[in-house]
Amino acid sequence: MFYLGEMNAARKHLDQGVALYDPQQHSSYLLFGVVDPGVACLSYAAWALWWLGYPDQAMERCHEALTLGQKLSHPFSMAFALSFSAWLHQFRRQWQTVQKQAEATFTISTDQAFPFWLGWGMILRGSALIEQGQVEEGIVQIRQGLVDWRATGSELGLPYFLSLLAEAYLKVGQVEEGFSIISEALAAANDSGERWYEAELYRLKGELLRQEMKTEAEAAECFQQAIEKARHQEAKSLELRAVMSLSRLWHDQGKQKEARQMIQDIYGWFTEGFDTADLKEAKILLEELSS
Repeated sequence: MFYLGEMNAARKHLDQGVALYDPQQHSSYLLFGVVDPGVACLSYAAWALWWLGYPDQAMERCHEALTLGQKLSHPFSMAFALSFSAWLHQFRRQWQTVQKQAEATFTISTDQAFPFWLGWGMILRGSALIEQGQVEEGIVQIRQGLVDWRATGSELGLPYFLSLLAEAYLKVGQVEEGFSIISEALAAANDSGERWYEAELYRLKGELLRQEMKTEAEAAECFQQAIEKARHQEAKSLELRAVMSLSRLWHDQGKQKEARQMIQDIYGWFTEGFDTADLKEAKILLEELSS
């Protein structure tokens, strides 16, 4: 349900999974090398909470997953918890923590020969390097991580991983490369039905259109699509990002009042997470539009 973009339904099932989890009863899973179900439920619940607009509650679940992973002393479950934690911090744009936890994932995966998590760790480390100014090295890491991860046969999460690469090309002004990657990501989402990051894919496509100086109408259409898809999924965190992109465009077009109202409506919905990068940015934008 999460990967299909059915966020509230996913959250309800994950909460039920957490409630039903019994470390004593379910410890037998660890004998077969699979991930502990408690770690899995807590990690996915953290993601769902961030999507639904509860960044602080998401971090609480994330910490619970990491604590449980450490307590179990089960390497595969710990790699799972670290990877999902790095991913959550990537959503929250806490780049130093992303790098630290991605490197921890990389280390444990190298030691234990977990090629799946090894690829994840490399991709997420690459995204952190990009955001901290090491763009070329970060792009190389993401590309290599994608090769290693896909060599395991996995495709789940591909639209998201490709979006990180597209965003890197956006930052360095390599728009054609960015368009190519976004097109691949959207095609992968359509082929698989993996919709959870679709809103952000359309937002990034709109930002690429703006940078390439295409018609503003095309960019606005992409931002509107992103907003609609986020609202359909009740994904408030992605709706916030899409609204900010459209608000900036409207501001440049002189639609000050409309831009301010739209950002005010979504910002006013949130009740927590005001120390996160997205909400700080939204507050600054709202103040600029109100001046």
